[in-house]
Amino acid sequence: MTHLCLAAGFGLLALAPVYGQAPAKIASAGNKDWTMPRTTDGHPDFQGFWTDASVTPLERPKQLGAKEFYTPEEAAEHDRHELVDRTSWDRLGSQAQVHYDMSQYGLDVSLVKVALTRRTSLIIGPEGRIPPLTDEARKRRADQAAQRRGHEFDSAQNRPLQERCIVWSNTGPPMTPAAYNSNLQIVQGGGYVAILQEMIHDTRLIPIGAQPHLPSNIRQWLGDPRGHWEGDTLVVDTTNFTNRTNVFGSTENLHVVERFKMVDADTIVYEFTLDDPTTWTRPWTAQLPLTRIEGPIFEYACHEGNLGMPNTLSGARAAEEAAKKDAK
Repeated sequence: MTHLCLAAGFGLLALAPVYGQAPAKIASAGNKDWTMPRTTDGHPDFQGFWTDASVTPLERPKQLGAKEFYTPEEAAEHDRHELVDRTSWDRLGSQAQVHYDMSQYGLDVSLVKVALTRRTSLIIGPEGRIPPLTDEARKRRADQAAQRRGHEFDSAQNRPLQERCIVWSNTGPPMTPAAYNSNLQIVQGGGYVAILQEMIHDTRLIPIGAQPHLPSNIRQWLGDPRGHWEGDTLVVDTTNFTNRTNVFGSTENLHVVERFKMVDADTIVYEFTLDDPTTWTRPWTAQLPLTRIEGPIFEYACHEGNLGMPNTLSGARAAEEAAKKDAK
């Protein structure tokens, strides 16, 4: 279930001009008396509860061209629309007129604390969009679609990883906002950083130091992370993904580099770069703020009773039988 944060939509609008600047400018624009909290080993202390909930789209709307930042006035209007006026739940919670109360399940946008930004897209740079696919990637996707066509519901193994509650695409790496449950907890200690995601059940355990990556023949759903400090910035380098993790359509050749930098007591600037030469024509980078929440976060029962998958497959069998009768 989603952690119900205290901040409501209009109360957050004042945050809009704060983010979307260079990290150093964010720090100086905040509390000048703020001192970086540190662990016993002298590194920044990121521990606590955070959210990456956002109303900023991953890709920049095409009509905005190379416009990377809204003006404060434009940002306020954009945020008002996204937080108050929206009636769909495709990005953050739901205000839809449905037969149950969305707030009962923590899905109403007014219950979610949002880290606002003046960026027009999470992807940075003049294009603000995922780069074009390589020729190889276009062919691979077409072949995969053709292979799946007509077999989407043959078995549980034919269903997406998210539907099977194995990996949820937003939990990382890289971490991206989800429609709900965009909350996480960071714990540090003894040469490790752990990131617990509220969505599904995943905890990323990141060793800190100079250890080499696992051998290339060992593949993991969340990849093989290795962390190190560059000054006060935590850098996490992840490789060794499986060929089914499929982050934004990538392959097992995906390489993700994440950067975490705390800029005030309640904000971590989180940046990630994705590189897969077998998928995109060039690497691409996105940036978003993590904002502190009170916590705690709660268990997410993805397949409680494990009823979802049997119902999906039995429904497919029923549809097939109905189609046979209609054909006769």
